[in-house]
Amino acid sequence: MAGEEDVQNPAALTEEQAGRMLAEMNEVIRAGEEMRQLRAEMIKVLVGLGWTQEKIARLTDMSQPAVSKQVAKYRSADPLPPMRLSLDQHDTPWLEGRLWGLAEEISENFHDTARCTRHVNAIARGRKRFTPRHVDELRRLLEEDLLLHRADMPGSYRDAYDEISRALDVPSPAPSTATAPASVRRALAHRLQRDRLRAAE
Repeated sequence: MAGEEDVQNPAALTEEQAGRMLAEMNEVIRAGEEMRQLRAEMIKVLVGLGWTQEKIARLTDMSQPAVSKQVAKYRSADPLPPMRLSLDQHDTPWLEGRLWGLAEEISENFHDTARCTRHVNAIARGRKRFTPRHVDELRRLLEEDLLLHRADMPGSYRDAYDEISRALDVPSPAPSTATAPASVRRALAHRLQRDRLRAAE
Protein backbone atom coordinates (compact mmCIF):
# COMPACT_ATOMS: atom_id res chain seq x y z
CA MET A 1 0.00 0.00 0.00
CA ALA A 2 1.11 3.58 -0.63
CA GLY A 3 1.27 4.48 3.05
CA GLU A 4 3.31 1.39 3.88
CA GLU A 5 5.68 2.07 0.98
CA ASP A 6 6.33 5.59 2.30
CA VAL A 7 7.23 4.23 5.71
CA GLN A 8 9.51 1.55 4.32
CA ASN A 9 11.20 3.70 1.67
CA PRO A 10 14.22 5.44 3.27
CA ALA A 11 14.18 8.02 0.46
CA ALA A 12 10.60 9.10 1.19
CA LEU A 13 9.96 12.51 2.73
CA THR A 14 8.61 12.12 6.24
CA GLU A 15 5.84 14.23 7.70
CA GLU A 16 8.31 15.61 10.24
CA GLN A 17 10.73 16.70 7.52
CA ALA A 18 7.97 18.31 5.49
CA GLY A 19 6.70 20.05 8.61
CA ARG A 20 10.11 21.54 9.33
CA MET A 21 10.52 22.71 5.73
CA LEU A 22 7.11 24.36 5.63
CA ALA A 23 7.61 25.94 9.05
CA GLU A 24 10.85 27.52 7.81
CA MET A 25 9.08 28.77 4.68
CA ASN A 26 6.30 30.26 6.80
CA GLU A 27 8.88 32.08 8.92
CA VAL A 28 10.40 33.66 5.83
CA ILE A 29 6.96 34.62 4.51
CA ARG A 30 5.96 36.19 7.83
CA ALA A 31 9.24 38.06 8.03
CA GLY A 32 8.70 39.31 4.47
CA GLU A 33 5.20 40.55 5.27
CA GLU A 34 6.46 42.33 8.36
CA MET A 35 9.26 43.93 6.35
CA ARG A 36 6.77 45.18 3.76
CA GLN A 37 4.67 46.72 6.51
CA LEU A 38 7.76 48.26 8.08
CA ARG A 39 8.82 49.67 4.71
CA ALA A 40 5.39 51.27 4.31
CA GLU A 41 5.71 52.88 7.74
CA MET A 42 9.22 54.08 6.89
CA ILE A 43 7.93 55.70 3.72
CA LYS A 44 5.46 57.62 5.89
CA VAL A 45 8.36 58.84 8.04
CA LEU A 46 10.38 59.87 4.98
CA VAL A 47 7.40 61.75 3.57
CA GLY A 48 7.16 63.59 6.88
CA LEU A 49 10.84 64.50 6.56
CA GLY A 50 10.10 66.07 3.18
CA TRP A 51 11.87 63.53 0.99
CA THR A 52 10.91 63.50 -2.69
CA GLN A 53 9.04 60.63 -4.30
CA GLU A 54 11.92 60.08 -6.68
CA LYS A 55 14.39 59.64 -3.84
CA ILE A 56 12.05 57.35 -1.90
CA ALA A 57 11.41 55.21 -4.99
CA ARG A 58 15.14 54.88 -5.64
CA LEU A 59 16.02 53.96 -2.06
CA THR A 60 13.14 51.52 -1.61
CA ASP A 61 13.58 49.98 -5.08
CA MET A 62 9.89 50.58 -5.73
CA SER A 63 8.20 51.90 -8.84
CA GLN A 64 7.34 55.58 -8.95
CA PRO A 65 3.56 54.89 -9.23
CA ALA A 66 3.67 52.62 -6.17
CA VAL A 67 5.45 55.27 -4.14
CA SER A 68 3.13 58.00 -5.43
CA LYS A 69 0.12 56.01 -4.25
CA GLN A 70 1.51 55.67 -0.74
CA VAL A 71 2.71 59.27 -0.61
CA ALA A 72 -0.72 60.55 -1.64
CA LYS A 73 -2.33 58.51 1.13
CA TYR A 74 0.05 59.80 3.77
CA ARG A 75 -0.14 63.41 2.65
CA SER A 76 -3.92 63.33 2.96
CA ALA A 77 -3.58 62.37 6.62
CA ASP A 78 -2.43 64.56 9.47
CA PRO A 79 1.33 65.10 9.12
CA LEU A 80 3.58 63.56 11.74
CA PRO A 81 5.64 65.92 13.87
CA PRO A 82 9.36 65.92 13.06
CA MET A 83 11.10 62.84 14.43
CA ARG A 84 14.21 63.15 16.58
CA LEU A 85 17.07 61.03 15.34
CA SER A 86 19.31 61.34 18.38
CA LEU A 87 20.46 58.09 19.98
CA ASP A 88 19.79 59.62 23.39
CA GLN A 89 16.12 58.64 23.62
CA HIS A 90 14.65 56.43 26.29
CA ASP A 91 11.39 54.92 25.10
CA THR A 92 11.47 51.13 25.14
CA PRO A 93 11.25 50.44 21.37
CA TRP A 94 14.13 52.85 20.75
CA LEU A 95 16.29 51.15 23.37
CA GLU A 96 15.38 47.72 22.00
CA GLY A 97 16.46 48.86 18.55
CA ARG A 98 19.79 50.04 19.92
CA LEU A 99 20.27 46.71 21.69
CA TRP A 100 19.48 44.88 18.45
CA GLY A 101 21.96 47.03 16.52
CA LEU A 102 24.70 46.32 19.06
CA ALA A 103 23.95 42.60 18.92
CA GLU A 104 24.12 42.54 15.11
CA GLU A 105 27.43 44.36 15.14
CA ILE A 106 28.91 41.88 17.62
CA SER A 107 27.47 38.94 15.70
CA GLU A 108 29.04 40.12 12.44
CA ASN A 109 32.44 40.83 13.97
CA PHE A 110 32.64 37.66 16.08
CA HIS A 111 30.31 35.43 14.09
CA ASP A 112 31.88 32.06 14.84
CA THR A 113 31.96 32.57 18.60
CA ALA A 114 29.36 35.24 19.38
CA ARG A 115 26.74 33.91 21.78
CA CYS A 116 24.12 36.31 20.43
CA THR A 117 24.32 35.17 16.78
CA ARG A 118 21.47 32.67 16.93
CA HIS A 119 19.23 35.21 18.62
CA VAL A 120 20.09 37.86 16.03
CA ASN A 121 19.31 35.42 13.22
CA ALA A 122 16.01 34.53 14.86
CA ILE A 123 15.04 38.22 14.97
CA ALA A 124 15.88 38.57 11.28
CA ARG A 125 13.68 35.57 10.44
CA GLY A 126 10.80 36.77 12.57
CA ARG A 127 11.17 33.88 15.01
CA LYS A 128 11.83 36.11 18.01
CA ARG A 129 9.90 39.22 18.95
CA PHE A 130 10.86 42.04 21.23
CA THR A 131 9.01 40.66 24.21
CA PRO A 132 10.38 41.37 27.70
CA ARG A 133 11.57 37.76 27.97
CA HIS A 134 13.38 37.84 24.63
CA VAL A 135 14.93 41.22 25.38
CA ASP A 136 16.23 39.88 28.71
CA GLU A 137 17.60 36.85 26.89
CA LEU A 138 19.39 39.05 24.36
CA ARG A 139 20.85 41.17 27.14
CA ARG A 140 22.20 38.08 28.89
CA LEU A 141 23.82 36.85 25.66
CA LEU A 142 25.36 40.25 25.03
CA GLU A 143 26.80 40.32 28.53
CA GLU A 144 28.43 36.96 27.83
CA ASP A 145 29.84 38.22 24.52
CA LEU A 146 31.16 41.41 26.08
CA LEU A 147 33.02 39.33 28.64
CA LEU A 148 34.15 36.63 26.21
CA HIS A 149 35.53 39.05 23.60
CA ARG A 150 36.59 41.83 25.95
CA ALA A 151 40.21 41.81 24.77
CA ASP A 152 39.29 42.17 21.08
CA MET A 153 36.24 44.40 21.32
CA PRO A 154 36.22 48.20 21.04
CA GLY A 155 35.34 49.96 24.26
CA SER A 156 32.44 51.64 22.48
CA TYR A 157 30.57 48.31 22.52
CA ARG A 158 30.66 48.09 26.32
CA ASP A 159 29.82 51.78 26.64
CA ALA A 160 26.79 51.39 24.38
CA TYR A 161 25.58 48.31 26.23
CA ASP A 162 25.93 49.95 29.64
CA GLU A 163 24.01 53.02 28.46
CA ILE A 164 21.21 50.96 26.91
CA SER A 165 21.02 48.60 29.87
CA ARG A 166 20.77 51.40 32.43
CA ALA A 167 17.99 53.05 30.46
CA LEU A 168 16.06 49.77 30.19
CA ASP A 169 16.43 49.13 33.92
CA VAL A 170 15.38 52.64 34.93
CA PRO A 171 12.66 53.87 32.55
CA SER A 172 12.53 57.58 31.90
CA PRO A 173 10.02 59.36 34.17
CA ALA A 174 8.97 61.59 31.28
CA PRO A 175 6.16 60.16 29.15
CA SER A 176 7.13 59.14 25.65
CA THR A 177 6.21 61.59 22.91
CA ALA A 178 7.04 59.16 20.11
CA THR A 179 4.53 59.19 17.27
CA ALA A 180 6.02 56.60 14.92
CA PRO A 181 5.14 52.91 15.37
CA ALA A 182 7.38 50.87 17.64
CA SER A 183 8.71 48.82 14.71
CA VAL A 184 9.85 51.98 12.92
CA ARG A 185 11.56 53.35 16.01
CA ARG A 186 13.35 50.04 16.57
CA ALA A 187 14.54 49.99 12.96
CA LEU A 188 15.80 53.58 13.09
CA ALA A 189 17.58 53.10 16.42
CA HIS A 190 19.07 49.84 15.15
CA ARG A 191 20.55 51.59 12.10
CA LEU A 192 21.79 54.63 14.02
CA GLN A 193 23.40 52.48 16.70
CA ARG A 194 25.30 50.41 14.15
CA ASP A 195 26.49 53.54 12.36
CA ARG A 196 27.62 55.07 15.65
CA LEU A 197 29.60 51.95 16.59
CA ARG A 198 31.30 51.82 13.21
CA ALA A 199 32.20 55.49 13.36
CA ALA A 200 33.78 54.96 16.78
CA GLU A 201 36.09 52.15 15.62
